[in-house]
Amino acid sequence: MHIDLNRRLFLGLSVAGAATAALAACSNTPVPAAGHPARVMPTDPVVAVYEARRPFTGTTITQPLNAGTFAATVAGKTLTTWGYNGALVAPAIRARAGDFLTVHLSNGLKDPTAIHWHGLALRNDQDGVQHVTQEPIAAGDGFTYGFRLPHPGTYWYHSHMDMQRERALYGALIVEDPKESLSYNKDWVIVLDDWMDGITGTPDDVLKELEQGMSMGGGMDHRPMGSSPTPSSGSMGMGSGMKHMLMGSRSDFLGGDAGDVSYPFHLFNGQTPEQSEILPAKAGDIIRLRIINAAGDTAYRVGIPGQRLTLTHADGFPVQHQDVDAVVLGMGERIDALLTVREGFTPVMALPEGKPGQALGFVSTGTGKKPLPAVLPDILDGTVVDGGQLQADPTVSLKDRTPDRTHELRLTGGMAKYDWGINGNRFDINKPFEHPFEVKAGERVEVKFTNDTDMWHPMHLHGHTFQVRAGGARKDTVIVRPKQSVTVVFDADNPGQWLVHCHNAYHAERGMMALFSYIK
Repeated sequence: MHIDLNRRLFLGLSVAGAATAALAACSNTPVPAAGHPARVMPTDPVVAVYEARRPFTGTTITQPLNAGTFAATVAGKTLTTWGYNGALVAPAIRARAGDFLTVHLSNGLKDPTAIHWHGLALRNDQDGVQHVTQEPIAAGDGFTYGFRLPHPGTYWYHSHMDMQRERALYGALIVEDPKESLSYNKDWVIVLDDWMDGITGTPDDVLKELEQGMSMGGGMDHRPMGSSPTPSSGSMGMGSGMKHMLMGSRSDFLGGDAGDVSYPFHLFNGQTPEQSEILPAKAGDIIRLRIINAAGDTAYRVGIPGQRLTLTHADGFPVQHQDVDAVVLGMGERIDALLTVREGFTPVMALPEGKPGQALGFVSTGTGKKPLPAVLPDILDGTVVDGGQLQADPTVSLKDRTPDRTHELRLTGGMAKYDWGINGNRFDINKPFEHPFEVKAGERVEVKFTNDTDMWHPMHLHGHTFQVRAGGARKDTVIVRPKQSVTVVFDADNPGQWLVHCHNAYHAERGMMALFSYIK
Protein backbone atom coordinates (compact mmCIF):
# COMPACT_ATOMS: atom_id res chain seq x y z
CA MET A 1 0.00 0.00 0.00
CA HIS A 2 2.92 2.36 -0.61
CA ILE A 3 3.11 5.07 -3.22
CA ASP A 4 6.27 6.14 -5.02
CA LEU A 5 5.71 9.86 -5.43
CA ASN A 6 7.43 10.21 -8.78
CA ARG A 7 5.00 7.78 -10.40
CA ARG A 8 1.81 8.32 -8.44
CA LEU A 9 -1.36 7.39 -10.24
CA PHE A 10 -4.81 8.51 -9.25
CA LEU A 11 -8.01 6.62 -9.82
CA GLY A 12 -9.71 7.17 -13.15
CA LEU A 13 -12.26 9.92 -13.58
CA SER A 14 -15.93 9.31 -14.11
CA VAL A 15 -18.21 11.41 -16.22
CA ALA A 16 -19.46 14.40 -14.30
CA GLY A 17 -23.07 13.46 -14.88
CA ALA A 18 -22.76 10.41 -12.65
CA ALA A 19 -22.39 12.63 -9.61
CA THR A 20 -26.03 13.68 -9.58
CA ALA A 21 -27.37 10.16 -9.25
CA ALA A 22 -24.82 9.39 -6.57
CA LEU A 23 -26.27 12.03 -4.27
CA ALA A 24 -29.74 10.55 -4.07
CA ALA A 25 -30.67 10.47 -0.40
CA CYS A 26 -32.59 7.68 1.24
CA SER A 27 -36.32 8.26 1.57
CA ASN A 28 -36.89 6.16 4.68
CA THR A 29 -34.85 8.01 7.31
CA PRO A 30 -36.55 8.11 10.73
CA VAL A 31 -38.95 10.92 11.61
CA PRO A 32 -38.74 12.39 15.13
CA ALA A 33 -41.73 11.92 17.37
CA ALA A 34 -44.42 14.61 17.63
CA GLY A 35 -43.76 17.30 20.20
CA HIS A 36 -39.99 17.21 19.76
CA PRO A 37 -37.96 19.96 18.07
CA ALA A 38 -37.91 20.01 14.30
CA ARG A 39 -34.70 18.28 13.25
CA VAL A 40 -32.48 18.78 10.23
CA MET A 41 -32.88 15.38 8.65
CA PRO A 42 -30.44 13.95 6.05
CA THR A 43 -32.97 14.70 3.29
CA ASP A 44 -33.36 18.37 4.30
CA PRO A 45 -32.46 20.77 1.44
CA VAL A 46 -30.03 22.60 3.72
CA VAL A 47 -27.71 19.55 3.58
CA ALA A 48 -27.25 20.12 -0.15
CA VAL A 49 -26.80 23.86 0.44
CA TYR A 50 -23.84 23.21 2.75
CA GLU A 51 -22.41 20.68 0.32
CA ALA A 52 -22.46 23.28 -2.46
CA ARG A 53 -20.35 25.61 -0.31
CA ARG A 54 -17.48 23.12 -0.12
CA PRO A 55 -14.56 23.56 -2.51
CA PHE A 56 -14.75 21.63 -5.77
CA THR A 57 -11.93 21.04 -8.24
CA GLY A 58 -14.20 19.80 -11.00
CA THR A 59 -12.56 16.38 -10.80
CA THR A 60 -14.51 13.22 -9.98
CA ILE A 61 -12.78 10.15 -8.56
CA THR A 62 -14.55 6.81 -8.91
CA GLN A 63 -14.06 3.53 -7.09
CA PRO A 64 -16.33 0.48 -7.34
CA LEU A 65 -16.55 -1.66 -4.21
CA ASN A 66 -18.09 -5.08 -3.78
CA ALA A 67 -18.82 -6.28 -0.27
CA GLY A 68 -18.74 -10.06 -0.16
CA THR A 69 -17.36 -13.23 1.32
CA PHE A 70 -14.01 -14.55 0.09
CA ALA A 71 -11.24 -16.96 1.01
CA ALA A 72 -8.14 -15.47 2.64
CA THR A 73 -4.98 -16.77 4.22
CA VAL A 74 -3.84 -15.55 7.64
CA ALA A 75 -0.64 -17.02 9.09
CA GLY A 76 -0.88 -19.95 6.69
CA LYS A 77 -4.47 -20.78 7.61
CA THR A 78 -7.15 -20.53 4.92
CA LEU A 79 -10.37 -18.98 6.17
CA THR A 80 -13.52 -17.36 4.87
CA THR A 81 -14.24 -13.78 5.84
CA TRP A 82 -15.98 -10.63 4.58
CA GLY A 83 -14.29 -7.76 2.78
CA TYR A 84 -14.26 -5.41 -0.17
CA ASN A 85 -13.25 -6.57 -3.65
CA GLY A 86 -12.22 -10.00 -2.40
CA ALA A 87 -9.18 -8.94 -0.36
CA LEU A 88 -8.06 -8.46 3.23
CA VAL A 89 -6.57 -5.15 2.08
CA ALA A 90 -9.32 -3.14 0.42
CA PRO A 91 -8.51 -0.59 -2.28
CA ALA A 92 -6.81 2.52 -0.91
CA ILE A 93 -8.84 5.35 -2.42
CA ARG A 94 -6.79 8.44 -3.30
CA ALA A 95 -8.04 11.86 -4.27
CA ARG A 96 -7.19 15.53 -3.78
CA ALA A 97 -8.92 18.02 -1.52
CA GLY A 98 -11.88 19.45 -3.42
CA ASP A 99 -12.40 16.39 -5.60
CA PHE A 100 -15.76 14.68 -5.80
CA LEU A 101 -15.73 11.03 -4.76
CA THR A 102 -18.24 8.56 -6.12
CA VAL A 103 -18.26 4.97 -4.90
CA HIS A 104 -20.76 2.38 -6.04
CA LEU A 105 -21.14 -0.34 -3.43
CA SER A 106 -22.54 -3.69 -4.55
CA ASN A 107 -23.68 -5.79 -1.63
CA GLY A 108 -22.71 -9.39 -2.25
CA LEU A 109 -23.17 -10.31 1.41
CA LYS A 110 -26.06 -12.28 2.82
CA ASP A 111 -26.70 -9.42 5.26
CA PRO A 112 -27.50 -5.71 4.80
CA THR A 113 -24.55 -3.31 4.87
CA ALA A 114 -23.49 0.35 4.55
CA ILE A 115 -20.24 2.35 4.43
CA HIS A 116 -19.22 5.07 6.87
CA TRP A 117 -16.54 7.54 5.73
CA HIS A 118 -14.59 7.96 8.95
CA GLY A 119 -13.31 11.45 9.77
CA LEU A 120 -14.79 13.26 6.77
CA ALA A 121 -16.88 16.40 6.97
CA LEU A 122 -19.25 15.17 4.30
CA ARG A 123 -22.92 15.68 3.54
CA ASN A 124 -25.12 13.94 6.08
CA ASP A 125 -27.04 11.71 3.68
CA GLN A 126 -23.77 10.00 2.68
CA ASP A 127 -22.48 9.19 6.18
CA GLY A 128 -23.49 5.54 5.96
CA VAL A 129 -25.21 5.00 9.31
CA GLN A 130 -28.08 2.56 9.10
CA HIS A 131 -31.50 3.89 10.18
CA VAL A 132 -29.99 7.34 10.77
CA THR A 133 -28.64 8.66 7.46
CA GLN A 134 -29.75 5.84 5.16
CA GLU A 135 -31.58 2.57 5.14
CA PRO A 136 -29.29 -0.48 5.09
CA ILE A 137 -28.28 -1.72 1.64
CA ALA A 138 -30.04 -5.04 1.27
CA ALA A 139 -28.28 -8.24 0.24
CA GLY A 140 -27.90 -8.28 -3.53
CA ASP A 141 -28.63 -4.57 -3.80
CA GLY A 142 -26.36 -1.57 -4.33
CA PHE A 143 -25.93 2.08 -3.43
CA THR A 144 -23.86 4.89 -4.91
CA TYR A 145 -22.17 7.26 -2.47
CA GLY A 146 -21.13 10.66 -3.75
CA PHE A 147 -19.72 13.71 -1.97
CA ARG A 148 -17.03 16.37 -2.05
CA LEU A 149 -13.79 15.96 -0.12
CA PRO A 150 -13.19 19.34 1.54
CA HIS A 151 -10.17 18.57 3.73
CA PRO A 152 -6.85 16.86 3.01
CA GLY A 153 -5.70 14.11 5.33
CA THR A 154 -5.55 10.43 6.23
CA TYR A 155 -9.03 8.97 6.58
CA TRP A 156 -10.64 5.57 6.12
CA TYR A 157 -13.91 3.88 5.27
CA HIS A 158 -15.64 0.94 6.92
CA SER A 159 -18.95 -0.79 7.38
CA HIS A 160 -21.08 0.67 10.15
CA MET A 161 -23.39 -2.34 10.38
CA ASP A 162 -23.31 -4.48 13.50
CA MET A 163 -19.94 -6.31 13.80
CA GLN A 164 -19.03 -6.21 10.09
CA ARG A 165 -15.98 -3.94 10.57
CA GLU A 166 -14.46 -6.66 12.75
CA ARG A 167 -13.94 -8.69 9.61
CA ALA A 168 -12.20 -6.95 6.67
CA LEU A 169 -14.84 -4.43 5.59
CA TYR A 170 -12.55 -1.39 5.76
CA GLY A 171 -10.02 0.50 3.64
CA ALA A 172 -7.89 3.64 3.56
CA LEU A 173 -9.04 6.94 2.09
CA ILE A 174 -6.22 9.40 1.41
CA VAL A 175 -7.12 12.99 0.53
CA GLU A 176 -3.98 14.73 -0.68
CA ASP A 177 -3.21 18.39 -0.17
CA PRO A 178 -2.51 20.28 -3.42
CA LYS A 179 -0.57 22.76 -1.26
CA GLU A 180 1.39 20.08 0.62
CA SER A 181 4.22 21.62 2.66
CA LEU A 182 5.85 18.37 3.78
CA SER A 183 8.85 17.09 1.83
CA TYR A 184 9.13 13.31 1.47
CA ASN A 185 10.08 10.65 -1.07
CA LYS A 186 7.51 7.94 -0.49
CA ASP A 187 4.11 7.58 1.09
CA TRP A 188 3.28 4.38 2.98
CA VAL A 189 -0.28 3.68 4.11
CA ILE A 190 -0.30 1.32 7.11
CA VAL A 191 -3.56 -0.25 8.25
CA LEU A 192 -3.41 -2.08 11.59
CA ASP A 193 -5.98 -4.60 12.75
CA ASP A 194 -6.59 -7.19 15.44
CA TRP A 195 -7.71 -10.46 13.85
CA MET A 196 -9.60 -13.51 15.00
CA ASP A 197 -12.31 -14.13 12.35
CA GLY A 198 -12.04 -17.70 11.09
CA ILE A 199 -9.24 -18.51 13.55
CA THR A 200 -10.87 -18.74 16.98
CA GLY A 201 -14.43 -17.85 16.00
CA THR A 202 -16.33 -14.92 14.53
CA PRO A 203 -16.89 -11.38 15.81
CA ASP A 204 -20.49 -12.34 16.54
CA ASP A 205 -19.22 -15.21 18.70
CA VAL A 206 -17.08 -12.73 20.63
CA LEU A 207 -19.96 -10.31 21.16
CA LYS A 208 -22.25 -13.13 22.31
CA GLU A 209 -19.69 -14.12 24.93
CA LEU A 210 -18.93 -10.58 26.08
CA GLU A 211 -22.57 -9.59 26.46
CA GLN A 212 -22.92 -12.24 29.17
CA GLY A 213 -20.63 -10.08 31.29
CA MET A 214 -18.20 -10.96 34.02
CA SER A 215 -20.77 -12.99 35.90
CA MET A 216 -20.60 -15.82 33.34
CA GLY A 217 -19.07 -19.13 34.35
CA GLY A 218 -15.47 -20.10 33.73
CA GLY A 219 -12.05 -19.03 34.86
CA MET A 220 -10.07 -15.90 34.12
CA ASP A 221 -7.06 -15.39 31.93
CA HIS A 222 -3.89 -15.31 34.02
CA ARG A 223 -1.54 -15.74 31.09
CA PRO A 224 1.66 -13.71 31.65
CA MET A 225 1.51 -10.47 29.67
CA GLY A 226 4.72 -11.25 27.80
CA SER A 227 3.48 -14.55 26.47
CA SER A 228 1.88 -15.05 23.08
CA PRO A 229 -1.48 -16.73 22.45
CA THR A 230 -1.45 -20.00 20.56
CA PRO A 231 -4.23 -20.26 17.97
CA SER A 232 -4.29 -24.04 18.17
CA SER A 233 -5.02 -23.98 21.90
CA GLY A 234 -8.71 -23.40 21.17
CA SER A 235 -9.56 -21.60 24.39
CA MET A 236 -6.82 -19.00 23.96
CA GLY A 237 -5.91 -19.34 27.61
CA MET A 238 -9.48 -19.01 28.89
CA GLY A 239 -11.25 -21.25 31.30
CA SER A 240 -14.39 -23.18 30.46
CA GLY A 241 -16.98 -20.97 28.74
CA MET A 242 -14.58 -18.04 28.19
CA LYS A 243 -13.01 -18.54 24.82
CA HIS A 244 -12.60 -14.93 23.72
CA MET A 245 -12.61 -12.69 26.79
CA LEU A 246 -9.17 -11.38 27.75
CA MET A 247 -8.56 -10.71 31.43
CA GLY A 248 -5.46 -9.12 32.89
CA SER A 249 -4.56 -6.86 29.93
CA ARG A 250 -3.09 -3.76 31.56
CA SER A 251 -1.65 -0.50 30.26
CA ASP A 252 -0.39 2.29 32.49
CA PHE A 253 -0.45 4.55 29.44
CA LEU A 254 -4.19 3.93 28.93
CA GLY A 255 -4.92 4.09 32.64
CA GLY A 256 -5.65 0.47 33.47
CA ASP A 257 -7.54 -2.26 31.62
CA ALA A 258 -6.31 -2.26 28.01
CA GLY A 259 -8.99 -4.35 26.30
CA ASP A 260 -11.66 -7.02 26.46
CA VAL A 261 -10.81 -9.44 23.66
CA SER A 262 -8.03 -11.97 23.09
CA TYR A 263 -6.74 -11.98 19.51
CA PRO A 264 -4.51 -14.64 17.97
CA PHE A 265 -3.01 -12.23 15.40
CA HIS A 266 -2.35 -8.59 14.67
CA LEU A 267 -2.15 -7.53 11.03
CA PHE A 268 -0.03 -4.92 9.27
CA ASN A 269 -1.67 -4.31 5.87
CA GLY A 270 -3.29 -7.72 6.07
CA GLN A 271 -0.08 -9.59 6.94
CA THR A 272 1.16 -11.30 10.09
CA PRO A 273 4.78 -10.63 11.15
CA GLU A 274 6.14 -13.74 9.45
CA GLN A 275 4.84 -12.52 6.05
CA SER A 276 5.48 -8.84 6.76
CA GLU A 277 5.20 -6.23 4.03
CA ILE A 278 8.50 -4.69 2.88
CA LEU A 279 8.78 -1.14 1.50
CA PRO A 280 11.84 -0.68 -0.75
CA ALA A 281 13.70 2.61 -0.26
CA LYS A 282 17.10 4.26 -0.36
CA ALA A 283 19.17 5.31 2.63
CA GLY A 284 18.35 8.94 3.36
CA ASP A 285 14.85 8.76 1.88
CA ILE A 286 12.08 10.34 3.93
CA ILE A 287 8.97 8.17 4.21
CA ARG A 288 5.58 9.56 5.13
CA LEU A 289 3.83 6.95 7.26
CA ARG A 290 0.03 7.17 7.25
CA ILE A 291 -0.99 4.92 10.13
CA ILE A 292 -4.63 3.85 10.59
CA ASN A 293 -5.89 1.80 13.53
CA ALA A 294 -8.76 -0.26 12.11
CA ALA A 295 -8.86 -2.63 15.10
CA GLY A 296 -11.95 -3.47 17.11
CA ASP A 297 -10.53 -3.71 20.64
CA THR A 298 -6.78 -2.94 20.49
CA ALA A 299 -4.71 0.22 20.78
CA TYR A 300 -1.31 0.05 19.08
CA ARG A 301 2.00 1.53 20.17
CA VAL A 302 3.89 2.27 16.96
CA GLY A 303 7.59 2.95 16.74
CA ILE A 304 10.99 1.92 15.45
CA PRO A 305 13.55 0.47 17.86
CA GLY A 306 16.40 2.93 18.32
CA GLN A 307 14.98 5.58 15.99
CA ARG A 308 12.57 8.47 16.43
CA LEU A 309 9.52 9.40 14.38
CA THR A 310 8.42 12.96 13.64
CA LEU A 311 4.65 13.27 14.11
CA THR A 312 3.03 15.66 11.63
CA HIS A 313 -0.73 14.99 11.57
CA ALA A 314 -3.41 13.57 13.84
CA ASP A 315 -6.70 12.35 12.34
CA GLY A 316 -5.87 14.11 9.07
CA PHE A 317 -5.10 17.58 10.47
CA PRO A 318 -1.58 19.03 10.89
CA VAL A 319 -0.05 19.26 14.34
CA GLN A 320 3.03 21.01 15.63
CA HIS A 321 5.79 18.57 14.75
CA GLN A 322 7.02 16.43 17.62
CA ASP A 323 9.80 13.84 17.70
CA VAL A 324 8.84 10.74 19.67
CA ASP A 325 10.04 7.22 20.34
CA ALA A 326 6.52 5.83 19.87
CA VAL A 327 2.93 6.92 19.39
CA VAL A 328 -0.22 5.18 20.66
CA LEU A 329 -3.29 5.01 18.43
CA GLY A 330 -6.70 4.10 19.76
CA MET A 331 -9.23 2.40 17.51
CA GLY A 332 -10.29 4.78 14.74
CA GLU A 333 -7.36 7.17 15.18
CA ARG A 334 -4.82 8.04 12.49
CA ILE A 335 -1.31 9.44 12.77
CA ASP A 336 1.00 10.72 10.03
CA ALA A 337 4.73 10.60 10.75
CA LEU A 338 8.02 11.12 8.92
CA LEU A 339 10.79 8.52 8.99
CA THR A 340 14.32 8.97 7.64
CA VAL A 341 15.52 5.68 6.15
CA ARG A 342 18.70 4.08 7.45
CA GLU A 343 20.78 1.48 5.61
CA GLY A 344 19.51 -2.11 5.86
CA PHE A 345 16.19 -3.32 7.27
CA THR A 346 14.17 -0.93 9.46
CA PRO A 347 11.35 -2.59 11.42
CA VAL A 348 8.17 -0.54 11.80
CA MET A 349 6.56 -2.11 14.85
CA ALA A 350 3.00 -1.89 16.16
CA LEU A 351 2.74 -3.45 19.60
CA PRO A 352 -0.76 -4.15 20.95
CA GLU A 353 -0.99 -1.91 24.00
CA GLY A 354 -1.30 -4.09 27.10
CA LYS A 355 -1.69 -7.28 25.06
CA PRO A 356 0.72 -9.90 23.70
CA GLY A 357 1.71 -10.04 20.05
CA GLN A 358 2.93 -7.64 17.38
CA ALA A 359 2.17 -6.25 13.95
CA LEU A 360 5.19 -5.58 11.77
CA GLY A 361 6.45 -4.16 8.49
CA PHE A 362 9.91 -3.30 7.16
CA VAL A 363 11.60 -0.58 5.18
CA SER A 364 14.54 -2.08 3.27
CA THR A 365 17.41 -0.56 1.30
CA GLY A 366 18.21 -4.01 -0.12
CA THR A 367 21.19 -4.59 2.15
CA GLY A 368 21.61 -6.52 5.35
CA LYS A 369 19.47 -9.31 6.70
CA LYS A 370 15.84 -9.01 7.74
CA PRO A 371 15.55 -9.70 11.48
CA LEU A 372 13.15 -12.38 12.64
CA PRO A 373 10.07 -11.08 14.48
CA ALA A 374 11.03 -13.06 17.58
CA VAL A 375 14.32 -11.18 18.06
CA LEU A 376 12.73 -7.73 17.94
CA PRO A 377 12.01 -5.93 21.23
CA ASP A 378 8.62 -6.33 22.85
CA ILE A 379 8.79 -2.88 24.46
CA LEU A 380 8.81 0.58 22.89
CA ASP A 381 9.48 3.15 25.59
CA GLY A 382 10.98 6.61 25.92
CA THR A 383 8.89 9.58 24.78
CA VAL A 384 5.44 8.12 24.05
CA VAL A 385 2.31 10.16 23.26
CA ASP A 386 -1.11 9.77 21.73
CA GLY A 387 -2.73 12.09 19.21
CA GLY A 388 -4.88 13.78 21.83
CA GLN A 389 -1.73 15.00 23.58
CA LEU A 390 -0.41 16.85 20.53
CA GLN A 391 -0.83 20.54 19.71
CA ALA A 392 -2.64 21.76 16.59
CA ASP A 393 -0.72 23.56 13.91
CA PRO A 394 -1.80 27.22 14.13
CA THR A 395 -3.18 27.06 10.59
CA VAL A 396 -5.96 24.70 11.69
CA SER A 397 -6.65 25.89 15.25
CA LEU A 398 -10.21 26.95 15.87
CA LYS A 399 -10.61 30.64 16.62
CA ASP A 400 -11.22 31.58 20.25
CA ARG A 401 -14.93 31.80 20.91
CA THR A 402 -17.24 31.42 23.86
CA PRO A 403 -19.25 28.20 23.50
CA ASP A 404 -22.91 28.69 22.65
CA ARG A 405 -23.81 25.29 24.02
CA THR A 406 -22.18 22.76 26.33
CA HIS A 407 -22.94 19.05 26.55
CA GLU A 408 -21.49 16.61 29.07
CA LEU A 409 -21.26 13.04 27.86
CA ARG A 410 -20.66 10.73 30.78
CA LEU A 411 -19.31 7.36 29.66
CA THR A 412 -21.08 4.71 31.71
CA GLY A 413 -21.44 0.95 32.15
CA GLY A 414 -18.91 -1.76 32.72
CA MET A 415 -17.74 -5.31 32.31
CA ALA A 416 -20.05 -6.81 34.95
CA LYS A 417 -23.09 -6.68 32.66
CA TYR A 418 -21.29 -5.43 29.55
CA ASP A 419 -23.88 -2.65 29.37
CA TRP A 420 -21.94 0.33 27.98
CA GLY A 421 -23.72 3.64 27.51
CA ILE A 422 -23.62 7.43 27.57
CA ASN A 423 -25.22 9.26 30.50
CA GLY A 424 -26.60 5.91 31.63
CA ASN A 425 -28.48 5.37 28.36
CA ARG A 426 -27.78 2.50 25.99
CA PHE A 427 -28.25 3.62 22.39
CA ASP A 428 -30.78 1.83 20.21
CA ILE A 429 -30.01 2.30 16.50
CA ASN A 430 -33.71 1.72 15.75
CA LYS A 431 -34.68 4.58 18.10
CA PRO A 432 -31.90 7.11 17.53
CA PHE A 433 -33.79 10.17 18.82
CA GLU A 434 -34.50 8.90 22.34
CA HIS A 435 -31.63 10.78 24.06
CA PRO A 436 -30.09 13.20 21.53
CA PHE A 437 -27.63 16.02 22.16
CA GLU A 438 -29.13 18.94 20.31
CA VAL A 439 -27.21 21.67 18.48
CA LYS A 440 -27.99 24.41 15.98
CA ALA A 441 -26.05 25.37 12.87
CA GLY A 442 -23.54 28.13 13.55
CA GLU A 443 -23.00 27.31 17.21
CA ARG A 444 -19.69 26.70 18.93
CA VAL A 445 -20.31 23.50 20.87
CA GLU A 446 -18.31 22.40 23.91
CA VAL A 447 -18.34 18.69 24.73
CA LYS A 448 -17.01 17.28 27.99
CA PHE A 449 -16.34 13.54 27.84
CA THR A 450 -16.30 12.26 31.43
CA ASN A 451 -15.32 8.63 31.83
CA ASP A 452 -17.08 7.06 34.80
CA THR A 453 -15.95 3.56 33.83
CA ASP A 454 -12.85 1.49 34.59
CA MET A 455 -11.83 1.25 30.92
CA TRP A 456 -10.51 3.70 28.35
CA HIS A 457 -12.69 4.67 25.38
CA PRO A 458 -11.71 6.17 21.98
CA MET A 459 -14.62 8.56 21.39
CA HIS A 460 -15.44 9.38 17.76
CA LEU A 461 -17.67 12.15 16.36
CA HIS A 462 -19.11 11.80 12.86
CA GLY A 463 -19.14 14.61 10.31
CA HIS A 464 -16.93 17.07 12.22
CA THR A 465 -13.51 17.60 13.70
CA PHE A 466 -13.14 18.99 17.18
CA GLN A 467 -10.24 20.65 18.96
CA VAL A 468 -8.94 18.98 22.10
CA ARG A 469 -8.68 21.44 25.03
CA ALA A 470 -7.05 24.85 24.47
CA GLY A 471 -4.64 24.59 21.56
CA GLY A 472 -4.86 20.81 21.32
CA ALA A 473 -4.96 18.75 18.15
CA ARG A 474 -7.83 18.87 15.67
CA LYS A 475 -9.31 15.39 15.73
CA ASP A 476 -12.43 13.29 15.28
CA THR A 477 -11.44 10.48 17.69
CA VAL A 478 -9.88 10.97 21.12
CA ILE A 479 -8.80 8.66 23.94
CA VAL A 480 -10.67 9.20 27.23
CA ARG A 481 -8.97 7.41 30.10
CA PRO A 482 -10.75 5.84 33.10
CA LYS A 483 -12.02 8.33 35.68
CA GLN A 484 -10.75 11.24 33.60
CA SER A 485 -12.35 13.92 31.44
CA VAL A 486 -11.47 15.34 28.04
CA THR A 487 -13.03 18.60 26.87
CA VAL A 488 -13.31 19.35 23.15
CA VAL A 489 -14.98 22.06 21.08
CA PHE A 490 -16.33 22.01 17.55
CA ASP A 491 -18.19 24.34 15.24
CA ALA A 492 -21.65 23.15 14.24
CA ASP A 493 -21.05 23.72 10.53
CA ASN A 494 -22.47 20.53 8.99
CA PRO A 495 -26.23 20.15 9.50
CA GLY A 496 -27.77 16.74 9.93
CA GLN A 497 -27.89 13.84 12.36
CA TRP A 498 -24.47 12.62 13.51
CA LEU A 499 -23.39 9.77 15.74
CA VAL A 500 -20.89 10.07 18.56
CA HIS A 501 -19.66 6.77 19.95
CA CYS A 502 -16.87 4.70 21.40
CA HIS A 503 -14.79 3.19 18.60
CA ASN A 504 -14.30 -0.04 20.51
CA ALA A 505 -16.55 -2.11 18.25
CA TYR A 506 -17.96 -4.13 21.13
CA HIS A 507 -18.61 -1.16 23.42
CA ALA A 508 -20.43 0.65 20.62
CA GLU A 509 -22.53 -2.38 19.73
CA ARG A 510 -23.52 -2.75 23.37
CA GLY A 511 -24.74 0.83 23.63
CA MET A 512 -21.96 3.44 23.98
CA MET A 513 -23.39 5.67 21.24
CA ALA A 514 -25.49 8.81 21.07
CA LEU A 515 -26.67 11.30 18.48
CA PHE A 516 -25.69 14.92 17.94
CA SER A 517 -28.91 16.22 16.43
CA TYR A 518 -29.14 19.50 14.54
CA ILE A 519 -32.44 21.23 15.24
CA LYS A 520 -34.05 24.12 13.36
